[in-house]
Amino acid sequence: MSSLVKEDLEKKLFKPLSQNLYEFIEIEFSVQDRYYLCVSVTKNEEVKIIMVKHYRVGLDEKYEVTKKWSLNDLQMIDGKEADTDNPFFDLHFKKVYSLEAYSCASKYAFARTVNKLNHAYLKKDLQIVNFDSTYINDDSIWSSNNKDCLVLMRICFYAFNLVCLSLCPLPL
Repeated sequence: MSSLVKEDLEKKLFKPLSQNLYEFIEIEFSVQDRYYLCVSVTKNEEVKIIMVKHYRVGLDEKYEVTKKWSLNDLQMIDGKEADTDNPFFDLHFKKVYSLEAYSCASKYAFARTVNKLNHAYLKKDLQIVNFDSTYINDDSIWSSNNKDCLVLMRICFYAFNLVCLSLCPLPL
């Protein structure tokens, strides 16, 4: 479903603006409408963070830009609490915007993308606080680029333990 939404966002909103959509997450902003927080790059290599309202008119899907910021203006991303699994985070521009992602995983996906694009285009000292840095930085073995590496390693570990335990003789 999200790949279809991404395709639709690209086709109806970002391509006409000459921008490449890198990431989008659904955020809880209004009870009535859906909102997405998007990260895109313009053809001038400016990184933009855009809040998009999604609504329907009849059978047609519509998207409207409600807020737009430059990554250059972003001072900090505050994940609120690194130790708990929560979807809340703040974006610190001249004003602080408190947001709720659809899930904790999408909050981390957004922060990873912003961090990656910051290193690729701006190389500024962007503060990303109250996130587990293991899951934010791409140089980590546990990063999202390694897909299911962590899950696979855990399964192998448990399987190895089961084999070892099954080969051990039981004391009488």
